[in-house]
Amino acid sequence: MRKMTLARAAAACGGRLCGEFHENTALGRIMIDSRAVEPGDLFAAYRGERVDGHNYIAAAFERGAACCLAERIPEGETRPILLVENVQRAVEQIAEAYRQMLTIPVIGITGSVGKTSAKEMIAAVLEQRLHILKTDKNLNNQIGVPMTISRIEEEHQAAVVEMGISGFGEMRLLSQIARPTVAVFTIIGHAHLEFLHDRQGVFQAKTEMLENMDEDGIVLVNGDDDLLRGLSCRQKLLRFGLGEENEVRAADVRLDERGHISCTIRYGERVLPVQIPAFGQHMIYAALAGAAVGFVLGLTDEEIISGIARYETVGRRSAVTETGKITLIDDCYNANPDSVKCGIDSLMKLPGRHVCILGDMLELGEEEEAMHRDVGAYAAQAGAALVLCSGRLGSAIAEGAGSVGKWYPSVDALIGALPELIRPGDRVLVKASRGMRFDPIAEALKCL
Repeated sequence: MRKMTLARAAAACGGRLCGEFHENTALGRIMIDSRAVEPGDLFAAYRGERVDGHNYIAAAFERGAACCLAERIPEGETRPILLVENVQRAVEQIAEAYRQMLTIPVIGITGSVGKTSAKEMIAAVLEQRLHILKTDKNLNNQIGVPMTISRIEEEHQAAVVEMGISGFGEMRLLSQIARPTVAVFTIIGHAHLEFLHDRQGVFQAKTEMLENMDEDGIVLVNGDDDLLRGLSCRQKLLRFGLGEENEVRAADVRLDERGHISCTIRYGERVLPVQIPAFGQHMIYAALAGAAVGFVLGLTDEEIISGIARYETVGRRSAVTETGKITLIDDCYNANPDSVKCGIDSLMKLPGRHVCILGDMLELGEEEEAMHRDVGAYAAQAGAALVLCSGRLGSAIAEGAGSVGKWYPSVDALIGALPELIRPGDRVLVKASRGMRFDPIAEALKCL
């Protein structure tokens, strides 16, 4: 954020510079963890429920912070403090002002399922030609997006920004900060229904992004999604998917025994044979999103093919492990009905006996129990030999799975039952919302 000086930051957020400072001091990244501060960074002292960042201002200065953004000045502190009424709002305003200084393409990615996979795939493609910056980990909210924008430097030629929300109005704010030049919508699914009510609400909230895009922006949507397929916008619109009506589409889809995909991507007269080194049918859409961004930003066929082939799975998102006894698909990162069903579909395409280990899907609102029962029934009807569940709502999944469903009162109890239930050669999917902490189940399966 070297173009952003102390004086400009203060003007952007209406704050008051205090202590000993130089107005022309250039700022680095916006950081919220004093332990991660590097020389030149702007430390934002958030006041949380359990931790008050103001108590770590001295530590941030010791690590080289150029300035600290704060709502109060610690007693005796004489180093540069940018004093504001609300740190969160100031962070947003500073990042928004910095974004207005930049001229590079910014690709904004949202959706109920597959945001991170699409982000990583798009980045892998663009990296074949451009020096890019992408969202780190899952920093995709009202704190993470400003932090990502603040990391863009002069050497970057494009930025790939994941944008996640859970309520109305949040995407409007995030897009006002990021100002995407290219928008990518993955799927409109059953996520955050506690706040967004239904899929139409999800669609409405996600597409708030378009309000802060210029007319010459480009919007890329999953044309196989019924709501996105009908999207109308003032920007140029391209659809990607498997259907013939999509401008960017996949054909000749083939899966190997590990669930890795090969297919042909078509766009006008361009025909690209691609290899997708990841598990799951949903990865076809990530590859299509990556190719679509490559097409509109002028990459060659060879660059797009190479980028897709270089994709790497992130964390516990459909990570495949051959343990020597079973094939484990570790997808503990997050879950909603759409992503779980997609995982089940992908699992069933692998040869062998199939076991689903499923837990609660959070923030689904009033119909949560019915949605969990439906997922259990879906797994049983797809042919799962066992549907093993834990969690308060996991009991509804087991109920929906009928005779193949088993519910355990705790993760430990489920783990204890695994040696007698899992057979050599099994294909095992582990999936639940992150808050269920199913990671130990996946680790236990590796040791059977």
